[in-house]
Amino acid sequence: MVEVNVPATTANLGPGFDVLGLALGLHNTIRMEEWGSGLSIRIYGEGSLDLPTDEENAVSKAAMRLFEEVDYRPHGLYIETVNKIPLGRGLGSSASAIVGGLVAANELAGAPLSHQEIFKMATQIEGHPDNVAAALFGGLTICYQTEDGWRSLPLRPADSIKAIVLIPDEQLPTSESRAVLPIEVTHADAVFNISRAALLVGAVLNGRSDMLPEATRDRLHQPYREPLIPGLDHFTANVREMLEIGVALSGAGPSIICLISASQEKEACRKLKGFIDERQLNYRIQPMEIDQCGVRVIRS
Repeated sequence: MVEVNVPATTANLGPGFDVLGLALGLHNTIRMEEWGSGLSIRIYGEGSLDLPTDEENAVSKAAMRLFEEVDYRPHGLYIETVNKIPLGRGLGSSASAIVGGLVAANELAGAPLSHQEIFKMATQIEGHPDNVAAALFGGLTICYQTEDGWRSLPLRPADSIKAIVLIPDEQLPTSESRAVLPIEVTHADAVFNISRAALLVGAVLNGRSDMLPEATRDRLHQPYREPLIPGLDHFTANVREMLEIGVALSGAGPSIICLISASQEKEACRKLKGFIDERQLNYRIQPMEIDQCGVRVIRS
């Protein structure tokens, strides 16, 4: 049996739309084993009552895609997932399933593919690279497109940078969140985001938490997604000003990611709770470490 631990991820981080990703210290575990015949899937935790347990399961589909690519034919397959990453909250649950399925299947097949080859395949399945890159490589990842396809540069954030995630009960499908985005943006908005994305990378790598409030601002996607998440604009603006921390929509939402220095964590959590309770907002506050390693494989 192969066991794979895959981190949750947050993408965009404000200005880095479809480019920046960050791995978080919350993990799904996928166990995969060849057995006699057929397909058997068991799901525990998040999505255990909703996710398919047949060939339509995302982990199974990713595994079969890899087996086909490397011409490996298992007689049968047993898959067990223990899910801690909430579904449909902008925390990379689909990317974790895709990466976990590909990596576990690659191990069962004798590890014929490199992480870069798996990244290319995962991006084709997911449709965009930011979450799968962070889940695979860990840390902060910068994705960029070449004539040969998407590539990713993994970087190690400063140990002093931590994350606090605000997770609502409601889900927001990524397809719905992407559908509201414009086809074109202004030159001024593009320049604004380029400057903030560059600033964000520098701030995260160098532990400059004082720069995070400005570095997480965005004009390319969050303004268009705000109507899907009532109160998001006022919430992010007020939290950024009140706590002087980085705050952005996590991926396509509806979760919100806060980036802070480690020394701020307890005070930030206390103030966030007060802010949320006062306005009777429906968010669960969850501090998280930044996962520096990405997907992990354990053979047994």
